[in-house]
Amino acid sequence: MSRFHDAVNEQIGREFGASQQYVAIAVHYDGETLAQLAAHFYRQAVEERNHAMMLVQYLLDSGAAVTIPGVAAPKTEFGDAVEPVSLALQQEKQVTEQIARLATIAREEGDLVGEQFLHWFLQEQREEVSSMSALLAVVRRASESNLLLAEEYLARVQVGEQPPDASAPPAAGGAL
Repeated sequence: MSRFHDAVNEQIGREFGASQQYVAIAVHYDGETLAQLAAHFYRQAVEERNHAMMLVQYLLDSGAAVTIPGVAAPKTEFGDAVEPVSLALQQEKQVTEQIARLATIAREEGDLVGEQFLHWFLQEQREEVSSMSALLAVVRRASESNLLLAEEYLARVQVGEQPPDASAPPAAGGAL
């Protein structure tokens, strides 16, 4: 098996681990009766699981061996409402670095098909880091006055409304 295929197998485990971490974050928010935050992270968990399965399918299509690595237990206790989103952003940044390393390995090995396959993941990670950064800004601001404002933000995003600029200060009356 090539070094690239070995690295893809490792990434499969990381994606499943990310999925479990998002489930743990969702469960935390569910327990705090923050339904929009919980739903957001349940969706993120499914997305990470799907990323793992895309990697599995890539290896199968390539005729490479697939190994499904075990994953560490996710963090389940958080000190405040901001900590889970901060962890999620850190995780997304780390996954971006991991995917970039995979693309570098593919390039070094001359695996142009593998490198091209990873371009979608790199674009996806850019979007994930951006959206998680915005959510973190909203949750930080909302946690200072009313965390339900973060719920409203996610509800707007879910129905396709343009959310307010996450970096702008809250409007008069605390509204986002």
